[in-house]
Amino acid sequence: MRVSLGLTSRGALCALAAAALAMALPPTAAAPAPGEAPRIPFGERYRATQHGGIARAANSAATCPVDAPADVPPCAQVREGTAEGNNGDYEMTYVDIDDDPNTYNSSSAELRLPAGARVTHARLYWGGNLRVGEQKPPEDNGRVLIAEPGGRYKEVLADTVIGHRRTDVMDGYTASADVTGLVAQSGGGSYTVAQLNVAAGRSPAGAWGGWTLVAAYAHPGEPLRHLVLMDGYEAMTPSRGALDITAGNLPMPSGASGAAGVVAYDGDRGRGGETLTVGTGTAPAHRVRDAANPGDDPMNSTITDHGRPAPRLPAHPDTLGYDSDVHGITPALVRGGDSLTLRFTTRDEGYQIGAVFLQVDARG
Repeated sequence: MRVSLGLTSRGALCALAAAALAMALPPTAAAPAPGEAPRIPFGERYRATQHGGIARAANSAATCPVDAPADVPPCAQVREGTAEGNNGDYEMTYVDIDDDPNTYNSSSAELRLPAGARVTHARLYWGGNLRVGEQKPPEDNGRVLIAEPGGRYKEVLADTVIGHRRTDVMDGYTASADVTGLVAQSGGGSYTVAQLNVAAGRSPAGAWGGWTLVAAYAHPGEPLRHLVLMDGYEAMTPSRGALDITAGNLPMPSGASGAAGVVAYDGDRGRGGETLTVGTGTAPAHRVRDAANPGDDPMNSTITDHGRPAPRLPAHPDTLGYDSDVHGITPALVRGGDSLTLRFTTRDEGYQIGAVFLQVDARG
């Protein structure tokens, strides 16, 4: 029997859904109505202190067309990061890697778990923009398909409030579901997600969308760590100033090491004017930066692990509007502490944040 350590009350309501997820739902099943909100304050979804870590797989659902007009940078070069462009420049289309005529978007990514790891919690996040050249209805925001390594598509239904924010230029949302049962049984490997509700076309805001699978695991050969998954739906705009997301009650020794993951929507590459800092309150906050994420442009349409490309298909270095990055935050932990705060700012047009996850050494 699977034992899930440290489940918060917010995540406990998902236990029955996780146990049943390995069974495919009929395609005619009605999507649930968990409710929507234009803003969801961040709260803890899962927490554990155990020997182990957090793994994640992620990919985007929208991209630029290869036959882009001559008045914009060539799409192929933008995808590869050798030319600068953003999703508002193109008549955006879908990423679709499978051979299934019943899906209009699909992408895959590798969930890398160490041999012998036991998954204690897993959650799938997805979201996108519903209004671009076309307007997609929101009724399917809470529905997506997932295929485990070597498996067939199964329907996943959102099990919590969906963040859904409409403005004059976009219609964005984020949703999530507990998939612990599926991932604990299937383990590591390539996961495919399809039928994410996202619009195609061209508009000033541009098309964007993607998914992230976050898995906490236990493994006796790894350090004792605090593992924390938090989610919500917060829009970062210049008028907001800053957003702080704090995980408390995290006793960390001096010289601890750690990592922080961020899932964000509609971050444009090359605009600058953004920051992400991490602090414990015992030392100056550390500004996050690495080889793929500049210190003034962390929401730059990348899916990376510590500055390196994450394994996925397709593996475009520039996702044109979707970020799912794992950042090293060890410099912020040099003096240890008892809490961790991620601070987000922007002076640009902004972005939306859907989830953050933390892995930091614990005091023994």
